[in-house]
Amino acid sequence: MMPLWVEVSVAVLLVLSSVFALIGAIGLLRMKDFFQRMHPPALASTLGAWCVALASIIYFSVLKSAPVLHGWLIPILLAITVPVTTLLLARTALFRKRMAGDDVPAEVSSRR
Repeated sequence: MMPLWVEVSVAVLLVLSSVFALIGAIGLLRMKDFFQRMHPPALASTLGAWCVALASIIYFSVLKSAPVLHGWLIPILLAITVPVTTLLLARTALFRKRMAGDDVPAEVSSRR
């Protein structure tokens, strides 16, 4: 049988993760354009993934009576890939707006 503190801490972390997901979804719905909509889900999913990973580590470490740390792999990979994906999506959207003739900031040139 699992100790009560493990069950409570895992439950709190999982509920906290779902709260982050809900906040990200609400932020996605409330923002006006694509560039604003990129931020809430990215931040919320990253925080939610860390909470789920921590809950998993606590649960399986107590279950096996040894540290089980491979759960950190998923949020670490997310921390690496989410900013790269966000940057590529933003650049693509900005390029499409430029091609459509919308009023967007000028391109930054590396040549002087």
